[in-house]
Amino acid sequence: MSGRRALGRRFGWLWAAFAVSSYGTGLGFGAFPLLAVLVLHCGPAQVAALAATGRAVGALVAVPLGPWVEFRRKRPVMVAMDLTRCAALLSVPAAFALGRLSFGQLLLVSVVTAAADIAFKAASGAYLKALVPPADLLVANSRFESTTWASTTLGPPLGGAAIGLFGPVTTVLADAVSYLLSALGIRAIGGTEARPVRTGAPRLRAGDLLDGWRHLLTHPTLRPLFLNVLVVNGLLMATEPLLAVLLVGHLGFAPWQYGLAFAAPCVGGLVGSRLAGRLAARFGRHRVLRTAGVLRVCWPLGLAFVRPGVPGIVLVIAVQFGVVTCCGLFNPVLATYRLDHTESDRVARTLAAWSISTSVAIAALTALWGLLAAVTGPRTAIAAAGILLLATPLLLPRRESVRGSELAGAGAPEAVDRV
Repeated sequence: MSGRRALGRRFGWLWAAFAVSSYGTGLGFGAFPLLAVLVLHCGPAQVAALAATGRAVGALVAVPLGPWVEFRRKRPVMVAMDLTRCAALLSVPAAFALGRLSFGQLLLVSVVTAAADIAFKAASGAYLKALVPPADLLVANSRFESTTWASTTLGPPLGGAAIGLFGPVTTVLADAVSYLLSALGIRAIGGTEARPVRTGAPRLRAGDLLDGWRHLLTHPTLRPLFLNVLVVNGLLMATEPLLAVLLVGHLGFAPWQYGLAFAAPCVGGLVGSRLAGRLAARFGRHRVLRTAGVLRVCWPLGLAFVRPGVPGIVLVIAVQFGVVTCCGLFNPVLATYRLDHTESDRVARTLAAWSISTSVAIAALTALWGLLAAVTGPRTAIAAAGILLLATPLLLPRRESVRGSELAGAGAPEAVDRV
């Protein structure tokens, strides 16, 4: 079948490197909050601060990394960022073994890994655009998306079991090793990569730092998509800790039930990502993007009506399955759309600006919704987020640019048989 079509040996190594780091991240999901609670005996405020501050400060640290990545060979940057994340994470089990682990170290490691994540994504997106023909970009992004959801389905339950059997730093160590293996996989890609030629001043300028945002905010198609994703991702992520409080703290669900409620629906991400290419080929990328963008925000309001017992778990799984399936369809088309509408010499800066903005939006809305929940209760805050999400389709682009239509048309006949 088409899904088995090879995109070349070099893409195979890139995909393998992405897969191993994704599964490592899945295994390590939630490891830092668990360390903060179980080892350092931190309270809710510190755990929330760890999640929000690490993401926000890491995003700020990454601001100059976009233009820095743009004018360097992408593969060495990816290897360097993998090794940086590996070293940062390895410091945690080392400190734990010596009895020196502290909240400050967890916060510092969170910042370093968040900044390295952004730089890696910027470099890998630019590298993918140069590695894969335009007609195959949606195929490649769909495979990455499928891998992400598969690792999200399997990783957290296995990580929880590993923590229970071997201790709280086990999954952090596994995550660190996965980045080392990813670096080795990227090194194995081989081939030559030309050094980007920079015109103008050789040093980093203020305009370089802002060029990614300038492109996103002035482009007629990317601007509404960018704003839509900031709000949607921010609101979806802001409700996750509140849902944990509601389900486990207020309604009495066991931790395994909470984990099941979020792991099982990830199968929908696999379904959505596998359908992305076929649907885009049949209906057009713009229509699929708009339809999935609307459908993915119709579900979350249902979480405000969850009740105790089996019906409550079934409701959460059904809602999350709907959200994740639509996101699995939306994300690879968005990633391809974004590359199609960005010139090769500014891809890294644009992707870095996108990732930085998303991280800051998630951190800000998580903090704001935490305050709202403290005043009104988690159920009311979840309902408020669900209502606001229903308005976000207004931010989606109503029509496609000429360039996007031409690219989608050129790739459509081949895409039918490739996903």
